[in-house]
Amino acid sequence: MRVRTAVFPVAGWGTRFLPATKAVPKELLPVLDRPAIQYAMEEAIAAGIERIVLVTSDGKRAIEDHFDAAPDLEAFLEARGDIERLRVVRAVSDMVNLVTVRQKEQLGLGHAVLMARDAVGHESFAVVLPDDLIVSERPALSELIDAHEETHGSVVAVMEIPREDSIRYGVVEIDPDLPATDGGRTIPLRGLIEKPAPADAPSNLGIVGRYVLTPKIFEKLERTAHGVGNEIQLTDAIQALAAEQPIVGRRFSGRRFDVGSPEGWLAANIDLALDHPHYGGPLRTWLNARLTER
Repeated sequence: MRVRTAVFPVAGWGTRFLPATKAVPKELLPVLDRPAIQYAMEEAIAAGIERIVLVTSDGKRAIEDHFDAAPDLEAFLEARGDIERLRVVRAVSDMVNLVTVRQKEQLGLGHAVLMARDAVGHESFAVVLPDDLIVSERPALSELIDAHEETHGSVVAVMEIPREDSIRYGVVEIDPDLPATDGGRTIPLRGLIEKPAPADAPSNLGIVGRYVLTPKIFEKLERTAHGVGNEIQLTDAIQALAAEQPIVGRRFSGRRFDVGSPEGWLAANIDLALDHPHYGGPLRTWLNARLTER
């Protein structure tokens, strides 16, 4: 069955961006010319996703508003003849079918995904973390969906990380008894470990915020005890699922930015601006001059 639904967990506080995120959800902080979450939405839609389940919390209503119709704004733009901006605003509200569920307690990523169970139903689905912005010619999520259709199992996006950074990621254990496919980019896994110490990391492949999961993950999440950070970890539930179903890692194409951190957010803004047909030239000139001064 085709993957039609994507779960977007967006209930976090965004404390690393305070005070900017005191009243504005971190997912709406702009990366160049649009909110960070919109890049992830556009990736999901380009991958064939038809419905987005937002897992929200108190104070996140602005995310729903961004993707809703804005009649007053549209009327204002139409009256002044600003057709291009009117087109952009309407395109955002027409982007996708949104369903919202509330995560009343922030008990971890696994708990957030479990909250989406009724909205997802009994079919495979994607999980997209908007903090991971992936720039690529082909949507990264499309690559995971293809791997899911090939293996009929769950898929996690992976990338190489410095071993000393393992305490910031879920890290996968490669199954040496099964061959990788698609030029070594789809990798059978034996297991996953959440935020291991460098000495305990089973590989240098860290999990990035894109998943395609079978509905059986909900059974595992219901039985998953609190793990690292006293939270219900999605990684622990996928580890339990690996005993019953194939789990593979997918090395995705493109450049990934952690826009959930100030450093990654700044890097994404600069990287995308340098490639922009309007902003790239002036920014490059300014950066060269500024670096020369230093």
